[in-house]
Parts: sequence; structure tokens; C-alpha cells
Amino acid sequence: QVQLVESGGGSVQIGGSLRLNCAASEDIFRGNTMAWYRQRSRGERELVATITAYDNPYYALPSVKGRFTISRDNVKNTIGLQMNRLKIEDTGVYYCNTYMSRDYWGQGTQVTVSS
Repeated sequence: QVQLVESGGGSVQIGGSLRLNCAASEDIFRGNTMAWYRQRSRGERELVATITAYDNPYYALPSVKGRFTISRDNVKNTIGLQMNRLKIEDTGVYYCNTYMSRDYWGQGTQVTVSS
């Protein structure tokens, strides 16, 4: 069964850290670029970062560069998103994504940053 399952969200204060994880089924993970998106309140889903099958990261949002780190484990079929120095505007639902003929999405994990 093709699936993406996120974990690791939660509530944290400004300046804190969280690590998100996404477990993927092998058939959509291997050889594919993986991505993290987020959807903030009343906003559109936006691309946060991607990582290729060869471990090349790309950060789509200038606001996360230097604070977020995307990673992947090609043995465990997982990707991670280490989020440091979190800001209130990082609050949202974070989704794991990949594209293989069509988009595949996880169920999302909530990240809440508060003062």
C-alpha cells in the first residue's frame, strides 16, 4: 500500500525546536524527490523544502533557510525536517509529499509555535 505517514509535530514556544519525520512506502520513496509542504491557517499549501534521491536539499522558503534542515534515510525510507529557532509564523500543518505520476500526500502533522 502506497503511503506517507508523518509524525513529530507538537507545540513549542518561540525559539524552540521540533523534528518531523515521514515514513514512506518503498515504491514511492526509492529514487524520488521528497518534499515537505505546510499549510498555515487560511493559507494555501506551500512548499517548504525538497530533497532529491541523491540527498540534495532545496529550501523554497527564504524564511526557513538556516533554521530548517531536510534529510533523508534511504535505508529506512524516511525523510526528516529538523526545525530550529521556530517562529509563530511557522505554525501550520506540515505535509510530506512526493510525486510519481501523481501527488502523494501524508495526513499532515500539526506544528504550533506560541509565545
